[in-house]
Amino acid sequence: MMLAGELRLHGVRRVLVLEREAEPAAYVRALGLHVRSIEVLDQRGLLERFLAEGTKHPLGGFFAGLAKPSPARLDTAHGYVLGIPQPATDRLLAEHATELGAEIRRGCELVGLTQDDDGVTARLADGTRLRARYLIGCDGGRSTVRKLLGVGFPGEPSRVETLMGEMEVAASPEELAAVMAEVRRTHFRFGAMPVRDGVHRVIVPAEGVAEDRTVPPTFDEFRQQLRKYAGTDLGVHSPRWLSRFGDATRQAERYRTGRVLLAGDAAHIHPPTGGQGLNLGIQDAFNLGWKLAAELHGRAPGGLLDSYHSERHPVAASVLDNTRAQMHLLAPEPGPQAVRRLLAELMDFEEVNRYLIEKVTAIDVRYDCGEGHELLGRRLRDVRLQRGRLYERMRDGRGLLLDQTGGRLSVAGWSDRVGHVVDASEDLDVPAVLLRPDGHVAWVGDDQRELLDRLPRWFGPATGCTG
Repeated sequence: MMLAGELRLHGVRRVLVLEREAEPAAYVRALGLHVRSIEVLDQRGLLERFLAEGTKHPLGGFFAGLAKPSPARLDTAHGYVLGIPQPATDRLLAEHATELGAEIRRGCELVGLTQDDDGVTARLADGTRLRARYLIGCDGGRSTVRKLLGVGFPGEPSRVETLMGEMEVAASPEELAAVMAEVRRTHFRFGAMPVRDGVHRVIVPAEGVAEDRTVPPTFDEFRQQLRKYAGTDLGVHSPRWLSRFGDATRQAERYRTGRVLLAGDAAHIHPPTGGQGLNLGIQDAFNLGWKLAAELHGRAPGGLLDSYHSERHPVAASVLDNTRAQMHLLAPEPGPQAVRRLLAELMDFEEVNRYLIEKVTAIDVRYDCGEGHELLGRRLRDVRLQRGRLYERMRDGRGLLLDQTGGRLSVAGWSDRVGHVVDASEDLDVPAVLLRPDGHVAWVGDDQRELLDRLPRWFGPATGCTG
């Protein structure tokens, strides 16, 4: 849904989303949005919609559940976690996509695809065939698109498994809190938290790793595991949804095969520790949308679309690593617990705490935008200008030259793809910055010739140029 909205925002004439499920899922997998995703929503003018349905929570306690306060002076204007259930996120992004003109067809399952030099033919389960210039598989960890492409998905299989479900809990809030406090002294993959209308999200370690993880656990299995770890089943009843997840970490060998690309869980799977999965997928889409649109419009510089893989593959690899580390720290054995205690001590140093929070919230991401200023390749946080805010100037999805030289610079020839804001900010100590459509810094300086050298790299030739 995020990608569909981005493509339409960037002027792609027809965008079609095929969704296998006939109705949106009502159960809650992801519970919130991290800083970078919140910034993305702000850059596109969507944040107020999400704030209206979510709750702000303090930063801290992400890394393996180690509760530490948010470090001072975090490099963002949005220093919080936005608690919002995934069905609300899905709905708001779908509404945004359709408002911009994307078409969503539900109950459509892709079962085959072929591609040639001009496009992709998708075959659906009902026999329908659809033709498109590009196809992007956003179809989850068991991605049909990835399998049809024959793209390798190397990594590590699950060693432990966790049961997760939504159900009502008869235990009082006081009893529930006491049980959780006791069990979580040694078993961190345990919990029960309210999600809506008296329904709780319950998590408990499984007995082992199921041979077929597509088969959901039974409710009796849930109750048995609760009694095993807590000595009580908490009076759980009326299950709404039951599932299981493991700690497998896998990543697609390549994110692009010709005219077919992968995004989100289709490109990478990892444990849910730190709540990074949904956020990683949104940020994949944010990186891919403007690049694919430029390719479709015939104005993408050489290698731009391939930079989707070269930029996002390392980011996901880093997430796989940090979730592996967190799962180790959640293990109840003496060795992992000794490491956990040591890390807890190290996190009392503000720079260590900051490093880990920036990693989990994805504000540490830096792409290869060349050598030079320390801002190059990093996303620029929202800054106050003399007239408004930076992110308010990025709503149209174009790149942006924030010019603090008084207007000595120019993006003539690229004005259809790059906005030019002559303004100043007390928070930005550089003459000018060129931002890509995703808010990452592509150039810093005050030399017009340097700017003219950098613009074609990200935005293609100037209007009227053939070279």
